[in-house]
Amino acid sequence: MKTLFATAAVTAMMAGSAMAQEIIVVTHGQASDPFWSVVKNGAAEAAKDTGATVDVRSPETFDMVQMSQLIDAAVNQEPDGLVVSIPDADALGPSIQRAVDAGIPVISMNSGGDVSKELGAMLHVGQSEYDAGKAAGVKLAEMGGTKGICVNQEVGNVSLDQRCAGFAEGFGNSVEVIPTMTDPAEVESKVRAALESDPDVNTVLGLSAPIVGEPSVKAVKAIGRDDVLVATFDMSSSFLQSVVDGDAAFAIDQQQFLQGYLPVAFLALNAKYGLMPAGDVPSGPNLITQDKAEQVIDLAAKGIR
Repeated sequence: MKTLFATAAVTAMMAGSAMAQEIIVVTHGQASDPFWSVVKNGAAEAAKDTGATVDVRSPETFDMVQMSQLIDAAVNQEPDGLVVSIPDADALGPSIQRAVDAGIPVISMNSGGDVSKELGAMLHVGQSEYDAGKAAGVKLAEMGGTKGICVNQEVGNVSLDQRCAGFAEGFGNSVEVIPTMTDPAEVESKVRAALESDPDVNTVLGLSAPIVGEPSVKAVKAIGRDDVLVATFDMSSSFLQSVVDGDAAFAIDQQQFLQGYLPVAFLALNAKYGLMPAGDVPSGPNLITQDKAEQVIDLAAKGIR
């Protein structure tokens, strides 16, 4: 009887192992970035919930050549599904097409929603970056903004360019794009210089909370410009506290946990049962203003928002 039970247990374990899906996620952002660590948390939660094996990979820096090589390597492994962000369709398109041609189901997330379908992806999970920027511009103009800067920490990332372009349209006033690197100290210095050189600039839009939003708040405080509106894409507990305290206007939440979670869950369900949503899934934007910020701080600290 013991032998029978043992054999049944082993058979069940082998069956469970055989059904486990392998899903590879390739992003342009590193897990060391607080934003992308939340994406990775979402993917890990989906792996736990579905029983899939999930491997999250990214280049060491914003490097499209290295990212395309990572996608090619993933294709060679023949996973049950591939999740990709698409910050540069021209650079990554051929590698994504190789995955599609190999019969690997692909879902795009975070960036590339406008090119996802033509590259062969099944759907996209994310937000329209242009529309999100436009919504931010409209809100900042309503709050009294008259001249703005858009601080771009990843020049060459099409999605970030779209954010600034949308902001300029929605804002309806003068907007200058300030290029920086992913160094908060450099961002603070450049934002401070922009504000000191032109007192008419009273609006700052950052494209990352920890990299741009937080140092922009510091820059504004350092020069005593309490008339300056500071808003940012994405969130951090520190920036949200600035919103609560009235030192920042709002954060734009694209719910990146969902961007990590949903593609993995969809691909696992597709491999098991052939299930897939019929269209793209918009994860944002949501504007987190002072009345909402305090509720979100705890979840941001936990790596969920």
